[in-house]
Amino acid sequence: MEKIKKIIAVQADNIKSINIYTDTTYLLCLEAQRRGFKIFWYQTAELTLTNKKVSAKGYFVKFFDRKKNFFLKSGKKDLNLVKSKFLLIRQNPPFNIEYINSTLYLEKIISKVKVINDPLSIRNISEKFYSSKFFKYMPPTIFTKDMNEIYKFHNKYKKIVIKPIHGYAGKDVQLIKNKLNKNKLSLYLSKNGHVMVQKFLPAVSKGDKRVFIINGKVCGAIRRVPPKGSILSNISQGGSAIKTTLNYKEKKISTIIAKDLLKNNVYFAGIDFVSNFIIGDINITSPTGLAQYKQLTGNDLSKVFWDGLIY
Repeated sequence: MEKIKKIIAVQADNIKSINIYTDTTYLLCLEAQRRGFKIFWYQTAELTLTNKKVSAKGYFVKFFDRKKNFFLKSGKKDLNLVKSKFLLIRQNPPFNIEYINSTLYLEKIISKVKVINDPLSIRNISEKFYSSKFFKYMPPTIFTKDMNEIYKFHNKYKKIVIKPIHGYAGKDVQLIKNKLNKNKLSLYLSKNGHVMVQKFLPAVSKGDKRVFIINGKVCGAIRRVPPKGSILSNISQGGSAIKTTLNYKEKKISTIIAKDLLKNNVYFAGIDFVSNFIIGDINITSPTGLAQYKQLTGNDLSKVFWDGLIY
């Protein structure tokens, strides 16, 4: 009989960058440890493919539920990743060639290790472009790099928001209220390429709702409120989390998207609502917010996360 695997590999950023008050990966690792798993932590630069073996140089890490000295790591090890039971892709965007390359490595082992989220899905699903499957649940939206199309859209709706298709954490999101500046728009498109352009929703000043999708089910939500004078509710952009509930329409749309995500082998995701509309960010690369949800509600969704995988 094959020995039961009790290792969870975590592909993430430098462990020293963790903020234990806000970090979802930290919460997931703590719960995995409670279930008897060892955590192996590595970064994308440490992946190697030799013949058919995918390995990574990293550290076995013990996490502690405390403010100071919250982790202890081993000396550096070289682990054949098929020795892990699960592998979590948890490095933060940008979704660049380094991110894509890591999915190519991990694709080699998906028949032997449960990788979350599936590397093929991460590579094939654009977090913003994927939302185009659900246009009827979105505010008026176009995807383009054509300045004339953006001008026409702006003339129709007057106030618009422009987001890079592969942007993340609210970076390079622009609100345009007044006349479009041709030179500035040209520079913006040269820098960012294709963009998502949406009608501005004034209710964003009161925040968005981040919905947590786990194993094809709607599991909870938080409201993220932007700082004064901003339209960006991302926690990393100074937004704050408050307790919230979902209304009937939000639950219905979330359930439809959750089922579609599961069909596409996406186990864990976050989707965002403003004024009952999804606003195009369907986060599958490294969903966050579970720590804030636990702080606000007392419910630890890391338990739901592992329950759906282990049992």
